[in-house]
Amino acid sequence: MSSDEANVGAGVDRMVGAEPVPGSAKSDPILVADGVRRSFGGLTAVDVEHVEVQRGTITALIGPNGAGKSTLFNLLTGFDRVDRGRWTFEGRAINGKRGHQVARAGMVRTFQLTKALTRMTVLDNMLLGAPGQFGERMAGAFLRPVWQRQERENTARALVLLERFKLIDKRDDMAGSLSGGQRKLLEMARSLMTDPSMIMLDEPMAGVNPALVQSLLGHITALRDEGKTVLFVEHDMDVIMGISDWIVVLAQGRVIAEGRPSDIRADQQVIDAYLGAQEETVETQGSGE
Repeated sequence: MSSDEANVGAGVDRMVGAEPVPGSAKSDPILVADGVRRSFGGLTAVDVEHVEVQRGTITALIGPNGAGKSTLFNLLTGFDRVDRGRWTFEGRAINGKRGHQVARAGMVRTFQLTKALTRMTVLDNMLLGAPGQFGERMAGAFLRPVWQRQERENTARALVLLERFKLIDKRDDMAGSLSGGQRKLLEMARSLMTDPSMIMLDEPMAGVNPALVQSLLGHITALRDEGKTVLFVEHDMDVIMGISDWIVVLAQGRVIAEGRPSDIRADQQVIDAYLGAQEETVETQGSGE
C-alpha cells in the first residue's frame, strides 16, 4: 500500500474536488488568507496571494530555507505584523489579532524552538496553557471555591494529556530536564489545553531523537483523526509525504504549488525549487565539497 493510500480517511475524503493548483479552493476551509505580504527592508519574505486550509486535514507547508514558511506562521498567529493582507479563521477575520487572541479563537501553534518554561515543572507548564483562569483576575482571586474547582478540573485535564503524550512520569520534573523530543511533546500537549480547532506545528521533528519521531507522528495523525486541523512546517520529506493529506509549497514567499503528495512529487516547479535543491545539497555533501 502506498503512503497516499494509507492516508485515505475522513480528512482525505474532504479533499475530493480540490484542484492541485496554487490558491486551490477547498470545500470547507477553516483558514483562508488573501493578499498577505510582509517585507523586511527591500526583501519580501511573504507574498501570498490566496491560500486555503481544509478543515480536518493534515496540511504541510514546505519550501527551501528562506521561503517564508515560519514568517507566514508568525503572521497568521499574531506574532508578527503584516504590511497588508487579510485572513479569516472559522469565517471570522483575525488579521490584526494578537497571539493570545488568536489562540482563544481556537488556532494555536508550537515553535521550532520550544517555549517550555524550564524552571517550572512539567505539570505547571501544562496548567499555564489552561484558558480563562479565575484566580488570575483580581475579583476572581477572592472566590476561592470557584478557582479551586477550576484548578482541579484543569489539573485533571493536564494529567490526561500528559498520560496521552507519555509524559505522566515526568509531571513533577522541571521542564528543563526534558530531552528535546520530550519538550516537543510537552508543547504539543500544552497546546491542547485550550481544546483548539486548529494546531500549527513549526518544524515539530527538528532536533528530535529518531526514537521519538514515530511517537510524534502518531500524535499528529491522531489529532487529524479526532477532527482537528493540522498545519505544519517540516523539512523531512519522508515525514511530509507519509502523513500529509495536502501540501502547500512556498518559494521566495509565494505559493508555487499545492496538491496531494503524489501531485507534489511530480511537479517540476517543486522539483526545481525545493526537491531538486535538496538532492543537490546531498550530492555536494557526498562529494566532500
